[in-house]
Amino acid sequence: MKKNSAKILTKSIATVVLLILNIGLYAQTDTLARRKSDFWEHVQFGGGFGLSLGSGFTDVTIAPSGIYNLNHFVSIGAGLQGSFVSQKDLFSSTIYGVNVITLFNPVEEVQISLEVEQVRVNNYFEMVGGPNKKVNFWNTGLFVGGGYRMDNVTVGMRYNLLYNKDNNVYSDALMPFIRMYF
Repeated sequence: MKKNSAKILTKSIATVVLLILNIGLYAQTDTLARRKSDFWEHVQFGGGFGLSLGSGFTDVTIAPSGIYNLNHFVSIGAGLQGSFVSQKDLFSSTIYGVNVITLFNPVEEVQISLEVEQVRVNNYFEMVGGPNKKVNFWNTGLFVGGGYRMDNVTVGMRYNLLYNKDNNVYSDALMPFIRMYF
């Protein structure tokens, strides 16, 4: 009988030890799961959408993006962009590309940005009395910007340091922007 009681006691102790170890391992797994999901607490998505329609004119732009908040002052991110612009019987343009952005928030209401953009531009011109013309090129932009930030929305201006009036997709180096991240 004593051997049987010793076996039962040994099995009981082993079961309790295994349960305690299992709870400890579960707690570790739960902590790791929380650490992994912590990444997504710092991610924000946003971007821009533009639509302009007129008499024979169309301009559609889609630009989704995402940022990762390193802390309250610095964020880094990337985005895609695509646009189609057309003036009936005159020209059409398709633009698509990527961008990388760094945002600095020295104080809550002020946002400073540095953005690198690489886009492919495909222009098609309908020439009156002559052959139509295609102009395709890559365009790189390096933008420095600043704006006023209200919660998730920033309104400001950015300047393209690589602007070249002879070979550019933009009509001016200085551009207004509205940036939203949720």
